[in-house]
Amino acid sequence: QVHLVESGGGLVQAGGSLKLSCVFSGSTERVYLMGWFRQAPGRDRGGVAAIGTDDNAGYVDSVKGRFTISKDNAKSTLHLEMRGLKAEDTATYYCAASTWGSLPIQWANREIWSYWGQGTQVTVSS
Repeated sequence: QVHLVESGGGLVQAGGSLKLSCVFSGSTERVYLMGWFRQAPGRDRGGVAAIGTDDNAGYVDSVKGRFTISKDNAKSTLHLEMRGLKAEDTATYYCAASTWGSLPIQWANREIWSYWGQGTQVTVSS
């Protein structure tokens, strides 16, 4: 079992920045691909960014150039640095982990993700 705990969410004004963190523990030797998803009220949970074992990263188009995903293996922590936040970024953000290796084309498909955190709320005021 893999445990994921997110932190760093909060309320920020449009144009501001936040850095989310996800500490992973447990059977992490089975985890290779990690990512961030988000879910706004009344909407499906969708992929935001993912990073593979080779540090190859993928982003949904709406966050490219504004968000950066990174992983610190020594600290067992995944980060999502968010800049230039917009009201439409408001959502609950979830950390996810998968036993897939390098970043697949279908990384945003929820079916390939095995482990999920409880989520952290990000609210951007306009």
